[in-house]
Amino acid sequence: MLAAASSLPLLTTIAAGFVGAWVLGIITQSIGLSPIVGYLLAGIVIGPNTPGFVGDLPAAQQLAELGVILLMFGVGLHFHVRDLWAVRRIALPGAIIQSAVATAATTAILLWFGWTPTAGVVVGMAMAVASTVVLMRVLTDRGMLASAHGHVAVGWLIVEDILTVVALVVVPMLAVDEPDAVSAAAAAVREPWWITLGWALGKLALLVAIVLLGGSRVVPWILEQAAKLRSRELFTLTVLVLSVAIAVVAGTMFGASMALGAFLAGIVVGQSPTSHQAAADALPMRDAFAVLFFVSVGMLIDPAFVAREPGLVLAGLAVVMLVKPLVAIAVVAVLGYPVRTALVVAIGLAQIGEFSFILGQVADENGLLHEGGMEMLVTVAMLSITVNPLLFRSVDRIERAIARIPWLWRLLDSRHARRAAAAGAAEPRPGDERPRAVIVGHGPVGRLVDALLTGAGFRTVVVDMNIDTVRSLARHGRPAVYGDAGRAEVLESAGIHGASHLVLTLSSPDGMAGLVRAARELDPNVEITVRARYLAEREMLLAAGANAVIVEEGEAGTAIARHVLARQGTPDEVAGRVIGAVRRLWKIGG
Repeated sequence: MLAAASSLPLLTTIAAGFVGAWVLGIITQSIGLSPIVGYLLAGIVIGPNTPGFVGDLPAAQQLAELGVILLMFGVGLHFHVRDLWAVRRIALPGAIIQSAVATAATTAILLWFGWTPTAGVVVGMAMAVASTVVLMRVLTDRGMLASAHGHVAVGWLIVEDILTVVALVVVPMLAVDEPDAVSAAAAAVREPWWITLGWALGKLALLVAIVLLGGSRVVPWILEQAAKLRSRELFTLTVLVLSVAIAVVAGTMFGASMALGAFLAGIVVGQSPTSHQAAADALPMRDAFAVLFFVSVGMLIDPAFVAREPGLVLAGLAVVMLVKPLVAIAVVAVLGYPVRTALVVAIGLAQIGEFSFILGQVADENGLLHEGGMEMLVTVAMLSITVNPLLFRSVDRIERAIARIPWLWRLLDSRHARRAAAAGAAEPRPGDERPRAVIVGHGPVGRLVDALLTGAGFRTVVVDMNIDTVRSLARHGRPAVYGDAGRAEVLESAGIHGASHLVLTLSSPDGMAGLVRAARELDPNVEITVRARYLAEREMLLAAGANAVIVEEGEAGTAIARHVLARQGTPDEVAGRVIGAVRRLWKIGG
């Protein structure tokens, strides 16, 4: 006999959470907000602080943890070690400086509210770390995950996640000297702090070594053996086992966060030839449980807290949405990166999330939080997560506004300009009459275009945001310019004036129309060819001034159709007429 619904709190919570998230997600998306806002509102509706149905909060939080694990596993699949290593010079100092300043600012503000220094430091550490879940979702939605700016932002947050692991070790030690802290966990700490901290860091290093070095051989082999069984269910189960098992082992045996363990597992699986299928299998599960993560956060929110403690909420928002972004912008500018990178990192940090809650819960268990401390963290998280996607939509407008203030632009971009000039661009040989093409982006598509055009007798100049790519090309005598092609000065340095072709190979649609317009204003005669992912982007890019838009959706579809027709024995001229008619109907390719 089936159990009554009241005796199945897990199933009823999942059902209520999904239904609420579905309805409110559709509503918020339709009015121009992120569906994340709808998911959070769904959590408030089924939470204990509002009337009506109340979901099982502990069960929802465990399901949310699984969502975080799967999301971080997916991040690891696509973010290779070389990408993290490439941004170490900015991510490591940036995360440390920003975290220290945010912690100090929060402590100073909360001291003014009458909190103890220890409570201020603990909440400050929680305020300093942004939500990787939110950042990844926003970067993915905006098509910025694979960009140089996205790599810096993700690398920055990964360093913050590692700092959070250290903070989770430090928080119980703070409780030892706190008069009001009476937890058993705090009383159990007897070793000097430096021994405890060193032991935790040693276990973390051992985890990384085991997963990245040992797992790089074992995990791909396991996946390949599962693939040979030709059972999709077993392969999907293998992916799930690897992601969850490594994450749980990281948390229970090595004292690291489960999210960090899942991220490392994803990196290892990404080295397997089966990684693409693993990503495809993990995607639906990741999206479903990520929704439950936001619902569980919403369940923690008490709407009345804002009315009771508006000062605390405003203070928390000031740290998260002003102090952290301003520090990030300053650090990025001093280290010589472009303004757009500074804006992407700053806005990416202007929110808090899952790790803030984890730190808050540990502090509460050790008697370190004042009354209202956890409510403050959750409320600030709700508000900042709501606003964050809206801020990301304004990156282009904010950058243009800064560019209209010359002294501010020079202040933020001067070191980047000098760094870009140092990388330089090799000048074409005098008297070289070959046609010149400026290629923006040197990823897989850009490299292929560069090789084909060079082989066909073109002189090519590459514009790329990866300084290592530019230096490598320059060492081989190839003309290359480091910088954001959306800036007129960068296109001028690349020789847009007099170039026969401008080829835009970037995969991200962000700012592409603005880039086309800027290039068209600089040289009305240049032939502009643009890569686009979706047919819906074509008309916008043509209206901006592009001569031809090569749409991935369209080219893939026509290539597949041509192959099928050829295998069927359809004559080439017939296939050509059919595909040509479809191209004209769908306006594909130009």
